[in-house]
Amino acid sequence: MIDPNNSDRYLTFDREEWADLRAATPLTIRERDLEALRGINEKIDLDEVAAVYLPLTRLLNLYVSATQNLHKVSATFLGAMAPKVPYVIGIAGSVAVGKSTFARILQALLARWPDHPRVDLITTDGFLFPNHVLQDRGIMNRKGFPESYDTKALLQFLRDLKSGASEVRAPVYSHVVYDIVEGDAITIRQPDILILEGLNVLQVGSESNEFVSDYFDFSIYIDAEELDIEQWYVERFQALRETVFRDPNSFFQNYAHLTDEEAVETARAIWREINGKNLVENIEPTKSRASLLVQKGHDHRVTDVHLRRL
Repeated sequence: MIDPNNSDRYLTFDREEWADLRAATPLTIRERDLEALRGINEKIDLDEVAAVYLPLTRLLNLYVSATQNLHKVSATFLGAMAPKVPYVIGIAGSVAVGKSTFARILQALLARWPDHPRVDLITTDGFLFPNHVLQDRGIMNRKGFPESYDTKALLQFLRDLKSGASEVRAPVYSHVVYDIVEGDAITIRQPDILILEGLNVLQVGSESNEFVSDYFDFSIYIDAEELDIEQWYVERFQALRETVFRDPNSFFQNYAHLTDEEAVETARAIWREINGKNLVENIEPTKSRASLLVQKGHDHRVTDVHLRRL
């Protein structure tokens, strides 16, 4: 929930109030589109898309248009051609809270607006240090914590992106092998919007005075009660045991043959020792820096939305 000490910095909307802000924004995806965008164990439906995502895409469309006009005005004043600079949206939140699904649906909807048809999505997973580096540093069990990321490389990526570079490249991470894919990269070529999704994108701890969030035009934090997120993590772990973990190349294939009871016990231990600790120590304390807080209930459905005052 939103910190009462920060409540005056946000405008708060319950689900119905937020849904009304959709106005006449059309629903541009169908059930078959949504099926491809859902994450494991996500129960999101078209009603959720209409009530939560459409008002958000309407707001973001207005923000993007205003920013594009500001760049044009600035270029006119300077008497120069303005390089194409993507509008960057950061999405933060815990493991298993639904960031990836949220980001994919937002990407699909924003790309259907005529003013910004090119919307790219990357995750900060690609900027994790390779496993051999984590092992050498003795922090393999802290993957996902701030120190496990190559923050300098991520900052350079964003710096190049915002400078109007014709193309920038981001490393690729495989959740199957649980490591960076050596020699592979995603090439980003001046999109209208870039969505950057990750655990710690709102972090302010850095060796320099430069932060990842400095390059965001808008940021979103997906929030829920910790007990709910832990349960979602356990449910996801059980689902992965029947799918990805059975891949012969999976880093976690030894979990595929656990009994139901063993799987629950293992998932809760991982949550206590890694993901839950990272949430409490590093992720949740950053949520007050977000432009928008999205609060989920125990059923994954959004209950209220908090928009930072301008």
